[in-house]
Amino acid sequence: MLQVNHIRENKQEFINALKKRNFEAESILDEVLQLDDKRRATQAKLDDILAESNRLSKQIGMMFKNGEHQKANLIKEKTGNLKEDSKALSEELATTVANLESLLYTIPNVPHQSVPAGNSEEDNEEVFREGDVPVLAEGSLPHWELAKKYDIIDFELGNKVTGAGFPVYKGKGARLQRALITYFLDKAIDAGYTEYQLPLMVNEASGLGTGQLPDKEGQMYHITADDLYMIPTAEVPMTNMYRDRLLTDKDFPIACTGFTPCFRREAGSYGAHVRGLNRLHQFDKVELVRIEKPQDSYAALDNMVEHIKDILTDLKLPYRILRLCGGDLGFTAALTYDFEVFSTAQDRWLEISSVSNFETFQANRLKLRYKNKEGKKELAHTLNGSALALPRVLAGILENYQTEEGIKIPDVLVPYTGFRLID
Repeated sequence: MLQVNHIRENKQEFINALKKRNFEAESILDEVLQLDDKRRATQAKLDDILAESNRLSKQIGMMFKNGEHQKANLIKEKTGNLKEDSKALSEELATTVANLESLLYTIPNVPHQSVPAGNSEEDNEEVFREGDVPVLAEGSLPHWELAKKYDIIDFELGNKVTGAGFPVYKGKGARLQRALITYFLDKAIDAGYTEYQLPLMVNEASGLGTGQLPDKEGQMYHITADDLYMIPTAEVPMTNMYRDRLLTDKDFPIACTGFTPCFRREAGSYGAHVRGLNRLHQFDKVELVRIEKPQDSYAALDNMVEHIKDILTDLKLPYRILRLCGGDLGFTAALTYDFEVFSTAQDRWLEISSVSNFETFQANRLKLRYKNKEGKKELAHTLNGSALALPRVLAGILENYQTEEGIKIPDVLVPYTGFRLID
């Protein structure tokens, strides 16, 4: 959520920056400032009335003490009127604050200056590429056919038990999945991240804190009886561990990691681009979250990018990194890098990770602050990234490592799987 004082100080700059998102911000920012002016004026009136009421109450006390009962009773009537006025103003203030907050929730984050303008994923900017695309033998299969051939993932059984988008991993498929989770966590721990096991459900305040609510409400599974939401990513509970926190210099840097299943109602339409593991309602992911001082957050973002590059180099998967354009940038992000693995069998790039800096956007919602060296309270910066989302990594391994003998296991994973071949 944008800060009103920053909007007031940088209104035209924000209007111009938000145009990168194709978001016309002028009228809504004007409305924000008008509501804030009303909030300030109402608060000032309320403060004056409360101060006057307090002054008169002290005066009444002195009059009773001095035996001036008639005068005291006359002033008492005035305090009663002030009390009614203060009640009306308090209600007006609460309504204005609620309307202001609701309006701020509809405004996306301001893109970083390096974000390219653009309308869709076609306008994203490739900034890095590594790895050679393997040449597969004739008749090579996409991962959903390989899963059936080697009996390692059962999509039909998942559909029977739950529905489409809930696959069942079995045998060496389940072991490979577990190996990837453990390997990703070990890499994160070696890089200085603290591992957490997290709740798979969150309350509304947590969804609001990281920006999933109200923006993505229809994409989350909502348990209405308890008013809880199934997490779309570990980012939500992990970042909310620091909601309403006041940090100090010694708390930084904060680097967290955790594995969770993730749940998303809107998994896409039908077609080859969403077949198999390409898009699911439930999938596993290892997440990274960092909380940094503003001056350190972009160096931390670069560090997260290098961390994921290192994993993909270890796995020997061909990949590229895209800097997302304004039109493809997530609602809460100031800057996002997407990692994509090339699927040789599908002849297309598959997104496997997004790494983002949210700057103060989430921290303002979370009331996540720190005391700087001068003792002044400032909003921290929050960052997160997938390291990594498993379905498409698994799809990339199955497709790019397929041979006539079977599916080879990347060397780095063999100590985790205990086998070298799926046959």
